[in-house]
Amino acid sequence: MTEVALLIKTFSRDAGYVRRLLDSVRTYNTESLPVHLIVPKDDLSEFSPLTENGLHLHTDEDVAGRYLVTESAHGLSPGYLNQEIVKLAFAESGLAANYFCVDSDAVFIRPFTGSDFLRRPGEPYSVLVQDKELEVEPMYYRDHWCGRMEAIRRIMDFVGLDDPIVRTCHGHQVFSSIVIRSFAEEFLQPRGWSFTDAIREVPYEFSWYNMWLLKSQVIPVHPIEPLVKVFHNEDQHLDYLLRGIGLEDLARAYLAVVVNSNYSRDLGEVSADGDKFSLVGGYLSYAELLSVIGSKARDTFRRRLGS
Repeated sequence: MTEVALLIKTFSRDAGYVRRLLDSVRTYNTESLPVHLIVPKDDLSEFSPLTENGLHLHTDEDVAGRYLVTESAHGLSPGYLNQEIVKLAFAESGLAANYFCVDSDAVFIRPFTGSDFLRRPGEPYSVLVQDKELEVEPMYYRDHWCGRMEAIRRIMDFVGLDDPIVRTCHGHQVFSSIVIRSFAEEFLQPRGWSFTDAIREVPYEFSWYNMWLLKSQVIPVHPIEPLVKVFHNEDQHLDYLLRGIGLEDLARAYLAVVVNSNYSRDLGEVSADGDKFSLVGGYLSYAELLSVIGSKARDTFRRRLGS
């Protein structure tokens, strides 16, 4: 068992993203932390060529076979539910004491070591935030925030965590196998539940983990802000692009960056960096782009008149 590893749960549709991610891992994984890639059995042939660089390839069935589902729940497909289950079930593999869950569409942007994920052996950092920058966004609040908060409060009620403050994360958490085993033995098993039942009840694997961590305190809690900058929607990405914030700037605060493929997939494998004009142009119509350029020109002209 290694002290800390990276875990990437993916499938064939995201093969291009995974290759890009693994290129960045090879560049910045300075301590050669183990990387575990988990895919459906039917997708093995797509990813087998990637194992030549020390990557450990597993199937969903090997990691979580007895927990996998075949039916949808909460409007989510079996594949979506199973990727949540697999992340929890990996703790039972005995391969890593702690593991950092990385989304396929992430890209590492600076060197990282085990010390970025662990305060000390056996004590990982835990991403625990209130996400206030998302709460203030009208569209996100309407479409996602309220339902998500209601679901997370249900998890808190289940585990008996009485706290007016909701601290959790969307992803990119360092999972402790100790915490997950405690969750299984002390919470799930007494109810006759498994990981499957928890995810069917509330499909938020990271919040199940975080709320049990905060409730049980089975290991010391070392809260940190996110290790990965995630652009949840195009407006967030556009804001950074228009302000000229590039990868060098992001790397001062983050290990990696994600341009969420849920909204950007139709544009291809969008980078967080590159030519600002072409990236902005991918999001905006010609009319919108000309409006932005015109507004920028007017602001520049006014500033020069005032100088």
